[in-house]
Amino acid sequence: MRREELADADCGIAQALGVLGDWWTFLLVRDIAGGTTRFDALQRELGMSRRALTERLAGLVDHGVLEKKAYSAHPPRFDYLLTHRGEALLPTLIALQDWGVRHVMGDGALTATGNDAEVRRVESLIGRRLPDLKIKDQDDRPVRPAEPGGWTVLFFFPGAFAPADTHAYPPGWGAIPGAPGCTLETRTYADRHPAFAAAGVAVRGISTQRPDQLAAYSAWAGLPYPLLSDQDARLAAGLLLPTFRAAGVDRFKRLTLLTDPELTVRAVQFPVSDPAGSVDDMLERASRRTR
Repeated sequence: MRREELADADCGIAQALGVLGDWWTFLLVRDIAGGTTRFDALQRELGMSRRALTERLAGLVDHGVLEKKAYSAHPPRFDYLLTHRGEALLPTLIALQDWGVRHVMGDGALTATGNDAEVRRVESLIGRRLPDLKIKDQDDRPVRPAEPGGWTVLFFFPGAFAPADTHAYPPGWGAIPGAPGCTLETRTYADRHPAFAAAGVAVRGISTQRPDQLAAYSAWAGLPYPLLSDQDARLAAGLLLPTFRAAGVDRFKRLTLLTDPELTVRAVQFPVSDPAGSVDDMLERASRRTR
């Protein structure tokens, strides 16, 4: 029986698996989301045979998950890029990552702190360029996480809400290790913002909250820097950033990246156990880089 002829035609899980096939497909989507878009690079990263890779890429193109964009006419060569349908898979990848970290690599406990594997994964980002993508800012406008030509601190936080919206915190939020402290962290970055600006470093905070929630919080806290929303998990999937799931929402574990004018990650902080102290530490690191 072909996958397209699955008897369970009314089950979305069965039909999705008919498109996605096997675990190689998820790894392909993962790497393409991270910016590895060319055949030879994908083969090198994944260690697949050329035949297997060709078949899976062709299948994903046929199903509208990927599209081909030519970058060479002679010989014909293509970038494989996620379509809108493909990008809709990214939250699924993040959910799989969270389940694997929590229930396969961990003991099942809900935590916003990092384990050794996540620490290694974040540290491996040093020397890597940010994916070429846009996410929404607090005013619901598409923007790059960082702009080329300058140094940028990107701090990722689980969630912060204005007092009128505190019901949005998941039940038991304060008991999740590593989750509390977002208000302290964001306001400490606000206090230190003149020093970051004097050092020539931009600051941006990023969470998975909706833009309207970020706008309300920013207005209440009087933040002098923008907050960005990765609610569609584009940046989370592109960099394989550590997340945890609370009340049905994937949220970032607290971490910080410093990117250079070429959008390459030059320093990381993870895990962050002292939200306020981490700001001063990053200010010192960034100042040394820009002197």
